[in-house]
Amino acid sequence: MPRSSMSASRSKANATAYVALLRGINVGGKNMLPMSKLAPMFSDAGCVNVQTYIQSGNVVFSATPACAAEIPALISKRIAKGLGFQPVIILRTAAEMRRIVEDNPFIKTRDQAGLENLLHIAFLNDAPTKASIAALDPNRSAGDSFLVRGREIYLNLPKGVGKTKLTNGYFDSALGVTSTMRNWRTALKLLEMAQQAR
Repeated sequence: MPRSSMSASRSKANATAYVALLRGINVGGKNMLPMSKLAPMFSDAGCVNVQTYIQSGNVVFSATPACAAEIPALISKRIAKGLGFQPVIILRTAAEMRRIVEDNPFIKTRDQAGLENLLHIAFLNDAPTKASIAALDPNRSAGDSFLVRGREIYLNLPKGVGKTKLTNGYFDSALGVTSTMRNWRTALKLLEMAQQAR
């Protein structure tokens, strides 16, 4: 087998499925980025099996850990060069996505009907300190609740995400991290796609 084919085979064998979550694109007419332009950026960076989901900046791909480690900074810089804004990109592996979904404290039964618009997950770019978590205000948004676990914040928003005071801005400022939020339906779909990409 030619050396190049052997290298490609090894790279494919060592590939892991990832989910990339871009913050703040295609929202309110700002930071517009068609998924048709985003996907090729990942392919050009060495990722395979690249897929996008809806327009809010969700990319599922496979790559070696070394390649994936470079993706957030690399893709963000390419977007900045081509489109003039530089989004934060947060990665999770397929295994991490499965754990995140399974650990949701607001899921009481296996019946998830009707939860899609109530439950959300804020994905953090780093784990916050215990002191910053303890300083969060549990009563900031009446009727809403949240729980921080590792690099995720689970949210139960009965009045909807549009009316809550538990926003990315609040958590970023209070915890000293950067977050991007997805609803439960999107989290489940991204998990499904990532598991199929492996």
